[in-house]
Amino acid sequence: MRTAPLTVQARTDALAALAASTGSGRELDVLVIGGGVTGAGIALDAVSRGLSTAIVEAQDWASGTSSRSSKLVHGGLRYLQMLDFHLVHEALTERDLLISSLAPHLVKPVSFLYPLEHRVWERAYVGAGVALYDTLASATRRKRAMPLHQHLTRKGMERMFPDLRHDAAIGALRYWDAAVDDARLVETLVRTAVSYGAHAASRTQVVDMVKTAGGAVTGAHLVDLESGDEIEVRARAVINATGVWTEQTEALAGTDGGLRVLASKGIHIVVPRERIQGHTGLILQTEKSVLFIIPWSRYWVIGTTDTPWKQELTHPVATSADIDYVLAHANAVLAKPLTRKDIIGTWAGLRPLLQPGTKEGTSSAKVSREHTVASPTPGLTVIAGGKLTTYRVMAKDAVDFAIGSRADSLPSITDNLPLAGAEGLAVFQRKAHAIGASWGWDSFRMDHLLHRYGSLLTELVDLVEATPDLAKPLANAPAYIGA
Repeated sequence: MRTAPLTVQARTDALAALAASTGSGRELDVLVIGGGVTGAGIALDAVSRGLSTAIVEAQDWASGTSSRSSKLVHGGLRYLQMLDFHLVHEALTERDLLISSLAPHLVKPVSFLYPLEHRVWERAYVGAGVALYDTLASATRRKRAMPLHQHLTRKGMERMFPDLRHDAAIGALRYWDAAVDDARLVETLVRTAVSYGAHAASRTQVVDMVKTAGGAVTGAHLVDLESGDEIEVRARAVINATGVWTEQTEALAGTDGGLRVLASKGIHIVVPRERIQGHTGLILQTEKSVLFIIPWSRYWVIGTTDTPWKQELTHPVATSADIDYVLAHANAVLAKPLTRKDIIGTWAGLRPLLQPGTKEGTSSAKVSREHTVASPTPGLTVIAGGKLTTYRVMAKDAVDFAIGSRADSLPSITDNLPLAGAEGLAVFQRKAHAIGASWGWDSFRMDHLLHRYGSLLTELVDLVEATPDLAKPLANAPAYIGA
């Protein structure tokens, strides 16, 4: 596969292809609305089946929920408490697929400590749960992608996390999950889809649906937000994957059917890595859910919260109360309490919480524990719910639903489709030292570059060969170079 870049020219070409879809016999098979992880996954799933595909996003790729997550690819340890074994197994299967073959350059293992407060019963109870977590991850034909969990004494726990308060726990369980740059994952999904022939245009807003006299959706009216041009697009199937904007997009079809979605806000705070001494992450039980303290490059990311959000959807913010909540729960176990002065950044994201049932008038629906696919009117498919880890399953379900019986002869193949940057990664990892030495990049910088680009590092090397000054690190941001 030749990897196509997401350039200005590529966007211009995509818009031209969208405009051409109104010609006789030139309609698209699939038009995807929404450029988050679900929409990007749908675009890749559809185009890799041989379907003519386009994806549009009103803002930048991953500008909504998909760039404001906890940056974790995980099975959902807390779902075991709900006895939802199928959901956990599905998520762990997807996690291991990403880390072993689909995106090993983007998705990396990270270990967490689960502090234990009670000497006997809690170690047995939590230990059984984490052992089941490991078992569900290995209940597949694939080779294990993660180490097995470990039991740690208090001394072992304190060696792994020196800044954990001595009296906060009598020991801990160490288990493994994975982390990802969520926005980078979305951009890579879009780029991979474009490389297989999809048309992708960000800053392109759907303002109305094209409908027949009977109400069936046959396309969409778009506005190029860069030029102001209006474009009509025709497609056999339109898929609404707009997350917290699901109901607004449904309304463009002029139907009362569809899914109900509520926005729930989750915030994270960021503190410098040197502020907390620890070699792993922490997972802490709270009265509502869990709180993660996550090692993230030169920082710690701490969150999250879960509060209703009924204001403007584009720019949710972390309130003073949100920050106090996160600090209070983190400081309950930290030997050196954090203060507001330690916080160097925050972000807030909105989870699209799927509400039970569908609106009256919805003709059909496929429901899972975490997401639902429905058709409020012929020609329009809506998907909502789910989480980042299982984006590929959601994408498969959405495309299967949208194309109906054609899915039998055009099955999904994304479980065996490496993303851009994953092909040839092992070769580049062996060459990393030599590449780094030739440009004065130390091992830290090479690890950072490989983690972001994988085998696409060749494109970056081409840039610095043409302009050697681009190989120099940026002032005050040594992990980054001019290229």
